[in-house]
Amino acid sequence: MNALESTSTRPYLIRALYDWCTDNGLTPYVAVLVDDSVQVPREYVKNGEIVLNISFDATSSLKLGNDFIEFKARFAGSAREIIVPVNRVIAIYARENGQGMAFPVAGPGADEAPRPSPLSSVPAAGAGADAEPKVVQLVNPEVVSDGKDAPEPPRPPSGPRPSLKRVK
Repeated sequence: MNALESTSTRPYLIRALYDWCTDNGLTPYVAVLVDDSVQVPREYVKNGEIVLNISFDATSSLKLGNDFIEFKARFAGSAREIIVPVNRVIAIYARENGQGMAFPVAGPGADEAPRPSPLSSVPAAGAGADAEPKVVQLVNPEVVSDGKDAPEPPRPPSGPRPSLKRVK
């Protein structure tokens, strides 16, 4: 089997990051690009996306398969069956620190026009219209440096301390 015939790495990476989150006492969240193939409560979809808590405490009967993520969860007290095709997952990360991985959005040839993921603006290298999207590695350009013209270290911000707003 060559690289063109191999299965997608996405479900394996999702399972690995899920395990990493749970092993470290963190809460795994998945960001999903919603279309007709995704079974989620539509009233919680915003801008065509939904973020789901897939922790042990928030789900029951969780199955992280190669094709689908399936589980039951409560939304406003009502039990719902959730089914997410793995190729619609655009990120998995820990709620507490934001560490995780973003995936490229499905390429042209999907049901809708491609649009950049809010979590990753780097296009997949070498991904054609019919190729499986490759994992995107987010790199901080200040960290990757050849030593020439190294940027100055950032100065501490002045003024009031910024705060984060939690969006559910």
